[in-house]
Amino acid sequence: MNPEHKATQSLSEVHQSVDTHKRTGWKRILSFLGPAYLVSVGYMDPGNWATDIAGGSKFGYQLIWVLLMSNLIALLLQSLSARLGIVRGLDLAQASRNGYPRWINYPLFGLAQTAIVACDLAEIIGMAIGLNLLFDLPLIWGISITIFDTVLLLFLLNKGMRKMEAFIVSMVFIVGVSFLAEMFIVEPSLSEIAKGFEPSMLSGDALYIAIGIIGATVMPHNLYLHSSLVQTRKFNRDNEGIKEAIKFNFIDTTIALNLAFFVNAAILILAAAAFYKHGLHEVAEIQDAHKLLKHIFGNVAPALFAIALIAAGQSSTITGTLAGQIVMEGHLKLRIEPWLRRLITRLLAIIPAFFTILWYGDDALGGLLILSQVVLSLQLGFAVIPLIHFTSDKKTMKEFAIKPWVKALAWISSLIIVSLNVKLVVEEISVWGAGGQWYIYAIVVPLAILIGLLLLFIFVYPFVSRIRREQNITPHGAALNIENVEKIVYTQIGITIDFSKNDRNTIRHALIQGGKHAHYHLIHVVETAAARYYGDTALDYETQSDTLNLQKYCDNLAELGYKSTPHIGYGSAVKAIVEISNENKLQLLVMGAHGHKGLKDIILGTTVDSVRHKVTIPVLIVR
Repeated sequence: MNPEHKATQSLSEVHQSVDTHKRTGWKRILSFLGPAYLVSVGYMDPGNWATDIAGGSKFGYQLIWVLLMSNLIALLLQSLSARLGIVRGLDLAQASRNGYPRWINYPLFGLAQTAIVACDLAEIIGMAIGLNLLFDLPLIWGISITIFDTVLLLFLLNKGMRKMEAFIVSMVFIVGVSFLAEMFIVEPSLSEIAKGFEPSMLSGDALYIAIGIIGATVMPHNLYLHSSLVQTRKFNRDNEGIKEAIKFNFIDTTIALNLAFFVNAAILILAAAAFYKHGLHEVAEIQDAHKLLKHIFGNVAPALFAIALIAAGQSSTITGTLAGQIVMEGHLKLRIEPWLRRLITRLLAIIPAFFTILWYGDDALGGLLILSQVVLSLQLGFAVIPLIHFTSDKKTMKEFAIKPWVKALAWISSLIIVSLNVKLVVEEISVWGAGGQWYIYAIVVPLAILIGLLLLFIFVYPFVSRIRREQNITPHGAALNIENVEKIVYTQIGITIDFSKNDRNTIRHALIQGGKHAHYHLIHVVETAAARYYGDTALDYETQSDTLNLQKYCDNLAELGYKSTPHIGYGSAVKAIVEISNENKLQLLVMGAHGHKGLKDIILGTTVDSVRHKVTIPVLIVR
């Protein structure tokens, strides 16, 4: 087995959760399909809608070829991302942590997280606009309720990877069917669509919108995400198994991204047929497109438009939040509770949208949506360039390193993406600086220069550095040699008691550890209101009852030949258990666990988990 497979599991909740071994024929191929569909929703998010609508309304079918070129570049890069995850068993963030100096991971994480928040911001705005168009729900309320997407994501993760993929595919299906129906309503010109696939010279506004289309299409978080999602498939790690996995995932990527291309093309074609054809060349806002559809075609087309927008926003939100988890764990080796991590990502995106509406009104959301795409474009090079370096490195990829012609295409694609996005950023800064604001030149310009220098370092470092640092990529350190094992004798053992049916099993395990030579400390904590306020002076009924019951346990143990002492704590269970453990110099603590999950953990608390982080002695948890 490749030693790199000892690394932290990417998306550990669903890592290798889909077994491909038990299937044959078409079922085996289908078992690999799914990850690219989760990735593909990022290619049809509200940010894409804004650029496609603007391009179609202003230039008709002229920019369809730009969409096709963007899709081909995306197909190439996503296939490289999948290859990295399959061959090395690392996602892109983990590979970056292993392949670059330690310090570089902090700015890389910051940039990646900023891009994910910007992407999530676009999904939130799109979702809110869709709810507003369909149900007339105020935008500020629509943005507020998107926080509950976190709950949906946790629910889907608990149901397994295939359930999540089925949900995403259903959302994509809704988007596709909605636009297919709209194509029949607007009746576009097939001959003019065919002409749109002919490359043409771009300048002025057409170039600007084309850059926006490319920036919104090839998004950095999708590269992190895909390299992780392919690891949800369990397959043989020999050469044949890896080759098969690469082949089937390429099929998955090709189908999914071509579907995304057709959706994006449908949006542009819809805008061209509905607006450009009728002389409405300045339609850039999603809300304006909805109103004009209603004005020209009646109620059906705009309703389908809004439903598709909600589905796209919902599905893109889930994949963006997963990418946030991958980036945090990969670059920083930082693991926090899944619900908290997803809540932080969502709040970081909701706050700017929320305050934009409060300060500038609903009309400012369109500008914020465009700004999110500009921020997104800044980070793209920091994902694309390392990806090409890693997948072309024969030392780590061995025979699965990309071929020279693929490498050449990848570098050409990255040059196109980075140069066009740099041009977009320069133009935006020029527009912002036209007003003469001091902070543009004091903060924004120096920051842009620093980011540019960082990008240059990311590109040059693998070429000039011939020494590959042997960096441990697991969060817990390297395995140690286990020497002579001597029996540990515990003489002071604590046992937590809660007077439930679990007590018998907890006490039994403790007695097995220490035998009759150990002294046992039976600990129970009274958590009544009186106990919390009055402590050991509390004489309420529960305190007296618990004291008597604890003494009964001690008497029972004495009859069996065991020495024990009762201890009553008051108030906070965690604090009391830790204090009693320290005061009596316990050597081992045996605790019963109830197996609470999810909401019960939040309501009833997680005493066992909190105690084990606060004591310095071994804790035996008994179920």
